[in-house]
Amino acid sequence: MDSDTLSLYELNTLVRSVLEKTLNAEYWLEAELSEARLATNGHFYVEFVQKDASGQHFLARARGTMWARTYHMLAPLFERATGEHLRAGMKVRVLVTVEFHELYGYSLNVVNIDPTYTLGDLAKRRREILLQLEADGILEDNRRLALPALMKHIAVISSAGAAGYGDFCDQLERNDYGLHFDTRLFPAVMQGANVEDSVLAALEAIVDDADRWDCVVIIRGGGATSDLADFDTYSLAAAVAQMPIPVVVGIGHERDETVLDFVAHTRVKTPTAAAAFLIDHGAQQLALIDDYQRRILQYARSQMEASMQRFDRLATLLPRAFALVYERQQHRLERLKIQLSQAAQMKVQSARFKVQSMEARLAVLDPVLQLRRGYSLTYTADGRLVRSVQDLKADDMVQTRIADGTITSSVQALSLSNESS
Repeated sequence: MDSDTLSLYELNTLVRSVLEKTLNAEYWLEAELSEARLATNGHFYVEFVQKDASGQHFLARARGTMWARTYHMLAPLFERATGEHLRAGMKVRVLVTVEFHELYGYSLNVVNIDPTYTLGDLAKRRREILLQLEADGILEDNRRLALPALMKHIAVISSAGAAGYGDFCDQLERNDYGLHFDTRLFPAVMQGANVEDSVLAALEAIVDDADRWDCVVIIRGGGATSDLADFDTYSLAAAVAQMPIPVVVGIGHERDETVLDFVAHTRVKTPTAAAAFLIDHGAQQLALIDDYQRRILQYARSQMEASMQRFDRLATLLPRAFALVYERQQHRLERLKIQLSQAAQMKVQSARFKVQSMEARLAVLDPVLQLRRGYSLTYTADGRLVRSVQDLKADDMVQTRIADGTITSSVQALSLSNESS
């Protein structure tokens, strides 16, 4: 082989030697995990990546290893501090040594990890989601909804076989107030990569029949708190924030927190706490109903007592009022009698005057009086009054009535007076 030519092994050995001589023993590294896998032998294999500002393009990659002994020491500490397990997509700050092997090439050996850096990144990510929800104007939408007076029809999103779901249902059924709840499970995956899609599908199914439900309860019981990061997505938070009915979230344990806690109408810590919330709400409404019933009965009783008092007063006043009315009516009748009597007398006097007047006029017209004055009345033989010479003819017999008797005579001649002609 030419003295100027190296074999691959020789070149890799040279690279290894140079790295060992020029690099420090350890470096703190900030990077994102694009892959994270626990092997059956207990070793934890990762791939570190760095992306550009847009997050679309890779600037650097490196394989990393956390040997089994180190992993079993660091992983529990990390999970207790962050509530997360090491997984793809997480940003970490790790202490590494740089290794180069002639056969396996360049890799990083993880010897320590800083949980506070990851906590900060998780908090930053959660804060960014909340800021985006606020910018979109939907952050407070679900919290502004009014809780129904009675929350009886409950849509539940949970894993069907989860112990937390069983505890939730059992507590609702065995409540001390005799409240009845109509629940329906919309099953969903509550841990792992499918959480977002599964819960979104359940929420969509509930929205399709939203008028039937009083509220939605999303619960997840025991298990690894590290899985809660699966709930920290914008799509899931936006869907909960925009639900048309109130959402109650009870995910994880007492110290756990997800983005959904900030957008749901009501946040509780556990499934049993969610059940207790519903029961307490129902008990408060029952107490309000009892109080309203007591007030109504008290008001009705007071109104009845007041009515009885008014009735008693009326019963006392009625005889006096009746006597007063009777006296007034009697007085009116007396006045009417006097008025009628006076009116009748006036009518009689008026009629009498009219009769006397008529009698006087008739007296003036009495034929007897006229006869006494020298006038006479002439009748034909058949008793008809002669009013004109034309009523008679020669030789007719006539009777002439005068004041003191009657004269019978025969018509000898007839002549018309000048006035008649």
